[in-house]
Amino acid sequence: MLTAIAIDDEPQALEVIRLHAAKVPFLDLKASFTDAFDAIPYLQKNKIDLIFLDIKMPDISGIEFVRCLQTVPMVVFTTAYSDYAVQGFELDAIDYLLKPFPLARFLKACNKALDYKNLRDSEAEEFIFVKTGYEEEKVWLDDILYLESDGNYVTFVLKNRKLLSRQTLSDIPRILPESQFVRVHRSYSISLRKIEKIARNEITIAGFKIPVGASYEDKLAEIKTRLLK
Repeated sequence: MLTAIAIDDEPQALEVIRLHAAKVPFLDLKASFTDAFDAIPYLQKNKIDLIFLDIKMPDISGIEFVRCLQTVPMVVFTTAYSDYAVQGFELDAIDYLLKPFPLARFLKACNKALDYKNLRDSEAEEFIFVKTGYEEEKVWLDDILYLESDGNYVTFVLKNRKLLSRQTLSDIPRILPESQFVRVHRSYSISLRKIEKIARNEITIAGFKIPVGASYEDKLAEIKTRLLK
């Protein structure tokens, strides 16, 4: 099942998405917004797999909106302007729907998103490749303790070494399985497997105390529940 929201300043465009979504059995459209800024608090409080996002909107474009998010779900851009396609795919969008799009084309985008989610959530692969400069280095998931962000760079803290990669923590859910890694601070994501101690506002991994951000405190209860399963 995919959970999704739609953002478009045109109510008619949102209605088309709602009608299409109702016919896709594995898609649950949770909410829709005509103002992108209204969607931000919703995304902060709710876990969403996919956003159907218009590109050309007043106040903020869809592309700018994605760049502002701390955690970026999968994105399907919807627009009447084909000249934005390159920018959309540069942000690793799942798909790009040119208005007006029929149900068949909408369903194809949904299938691509579901396939990506299933692949990402699968624990069959126990390693990833991390970009370090012009190279990509193989990293075993079991070697990752936690990740620390500094601007546009993320340090992968491993058992015996560290790797610096030019990306942000918002990019991490695209390459690491959410079943094993969770973000607990604007600057930290952790491996659930490596947790040694959980306190009220910090988590200890390999003797290092990682702060839990105020906006991520609800993650502690979720983490405890997942560890007890």
